[in-house]
Amino acid sequence: MNAKQLDRPLVIGLGEVLWDLLPAGRQLGGAPANFAYHAHALGAEALVVSRVGNDALGREILHRLEGLGLRIDGIGTDPSAPTGTVSVALDRHGTPTFTIHEGVAWDFVEARPEILEQAARANAVCFGTLAQRTAAGRAAIRTVLHAAPPSALRIFDVNLRQHFWTPDVIETSLHLADVLKLNDTELPVVARLFGANGDEAAQVRALAARFELEAVALTKGAQGSALLVGDTLVRRPGSKLEIADTVGAGDSYTAALTLGLLTHLDPHRILESAHRLADYVCTQPGAMPPIPPGWRAAPVSPP
Repeated sequence: MNAKQLDRPLVIGLGEVLWDLLPAGRQLGGAPANFAYHAHALGAEALVVSRVGNDALGREILHRLEGLGLRIDGIGTDPSAPTGTVSVALDRHGTPTFTIHEGVAWDFVEARPEILEQAARANAVCFGTLAQRTAAGRAAIRTVLHAAPPSALRIFDVNLRQHFWTPDVIETSLHLADVLKLNDTELPVVARLFGANGDEAAQVRALAARFELEAVALTKGAQGSALLVGDTLVRRPGSKLEIADTVGAGDSYTAALTLGLLTHLDPHRILESAHRLADYVCTQPGAMPPIPPGWRAAPVSPP
């Protein structure tokens, strides 16, 4: 991976794209698409690999993503399954609860030849568990990951939702990943599956060692987050914010984490950048709010 590539790295958000049906109205979402949007805002070339229905909601997704500057040539159109939707309820702290509808277009995402060509030059690919809830989704995601070059970062954002995951999917994904990102409700689940004991720091280190991970990020909502890179574990407290909702904040964090790791920033700087962007997203409605110009000008090359 040379310096020229990292002037504008290619990152892929691989999995679901959908509409979040929030109390205040419909918002574009899906963790991989959110990730791609925020990576683009930080200076990357971003490709969403997913599937929409042959319907008005699907056409609007394509129009919206293209208008946001994202590449949509990785998004297929399903002739029969509808575009995905998720019903979102917010508690008084803005924390979402999701009802994720099944049998939708992104359940049938395909690893088409032109997508594999793009994957072969990718610098990073981000994926999770949700789009692996079907055999078709699991096959497509694993095919794209195998097509990416060995130098590409494979970021596994666990993203446990409802009953749409299995221990086997988590274990296989961890073996495929270089970077693990999870939150403080997911860590106990994953740690228990693989016998990672002790406090949070010990569990994070145990998972990193078992699966030979380059980095593990643990987000803890208002309590901040921790980041393990190699043997270095750094922490950052949370911020006091006027929260609109927290939808998409974790995905923006993952985007900043990914760009920081690609450019070999110091772990403290990576953590600060990730928090700064995620904090901003929490103060805005929806997962893909307009990002102030200051972030667009942020360098993606090491200082």
